[in-house]
Amino acid sequence: MSVTGASNVLVPSVDLLVYVFFVVLAVGLVSLLVSRRFNVSYIPLFMFLGILVGPVLGLLNRNLANELFNYIRVFGLVMILFTEGHTLSWKMLKRNFKTILALDTIGLLLTAFIIGGIFSWLFHVPFIVGFLFGAIIGATDPATLIPLFRQYSVREDIETVIVTESIFNDPMGIVLASVAVAMLVPEASSARFLEAIAGYIGLYPAAVVFFLYQMGASILMGALLGVVGYNILKRTEVRDFPEIVIFSLVMAFGGFLLGELAQASGYLVATVTGIVLGNHKVFFRDDISVVKKVMLAVEREVHFNESLATISTIFIFTLLGASLNPGIIRGHIVQGVIIAFALMLVARPLASLPVLKWRSFKEYLFISLEGPRGVVPAALASLPLTLGITYNNPDLIQWGETILSVTIITVLVTVLVETLWVPVLRRELLEVRSIEREMEKAGYRPNS
Repeated sequence: MSVTGASNVLVPSVDLLVYVFFVVLAVGLVSLLVSRRFNVSYIPLFMFLGILVGPVLGLLNRNLANELFNYIRVFGLVMILFTEGHTLSWKMLKRNFKTILALDTIGLLLTAFIIGGIFSWLFHVPFIVGFLFGAIIGATDPATLIPLFRQYSVREDIETVIVTESIFNDPMGIVLASVAVAMLVPEASSARFLEAIAGYIGLYPAAVVFFLYQMGASILMGALLGVVGYNILKRTEVRDFPEIVIFSLVMAFGGFLLGELAQASGYLVATVTGIVLGNHKVFFRDDISVVKKVMLAVEREVHFNESLATISTIFIFTLLGASLNPGIIRGHIVQGVIIAFALMLVARPLASLPVLKWRSFKEYLFISLEGPRGVVPAALASLPLTLGITYNNPDLIQWGETILSVTIITVLVTVLVETLWVPVLRRELLEVRSIEREMEKAGYRPNS
């Protein structure tokens, strides 16, 4: 069911791709139905059913699932972040700015150092190797959190803090990984941009400059693209299907490409574009007739985007599960689980301590205990091993295999544990309106 192209690259046939899409969508449908019936999170169901149809039953080829995952993770994450940008309240972002900034800078750095030190001690490797692992695993995952918080109706201000942290910590994680790679493999192509800056001002100042550039350039491009998108909706008749669907895709992927071409964060550009469009009433002061026209278009756009984001989530986590190599995981299962719980119960809470300056202790606990890892760490997990093979570095190959397996285990454990305890943490740590409490006592659950 596949053909080989002239370049000796295995190209899946149309029939095979249709088969994969059918299996993944069937997994998604079953997971959603089970989730609704038993009121459990559907994210771990996607992953475990993906493992079932992949490595266990062999219904999906693991290598093909991994190849498709590398493409779909980009498409899916762009749509998820662009969609979530629309729903993030600018008022809430401003109100929680200090908390978000602390988590995305001090919090992420502390997480990388703490879990990197634990990794280095547990596996007896140099600290810079542990730091590389910490940078890879440092970013929390919006693809996991967004549908989860929607499902359990987590308070808007808390959702805004955690989801926005997840969105904005990707660039920082990439910078930290680039610094570690530059120190381990200076000749690596992924480190060349940072190395070029470091040639003038040194490695660590270059890391700061690189991070500030990524954040600043991405936010600026996203804001400008949002203004362009608003004026298109304002001055044209783009507000009905299918025009609004095409407009949405052009904005999302145009923003991503613009950011990547500028060596910034394409994901952040797409997110900021969504924020501007979703909060157009705040940023643009127009006549009521114009506001209503744009609002109608944005509402239809979001309706389409939410459906596509859900489908993207199904594909991301099902293919991630189907692409896992059981052999790699088996070799480090005990150490991997130790690292995962150290991340959840030690590194993340310690790194989140600055939040106590602005939040209550219970809110701090909820925020510190909700940081599952997912798409971004999974995507970066193979980087050290790839670099070791590319540059014929035996030490990096050995370290890379360990980092790959422990990262995948950590993703699995954090997604499973931190999705399953969301309803409990929400009930015990967050204030719930009295009417919701009475409904829950009567047996009602959100989205049940």
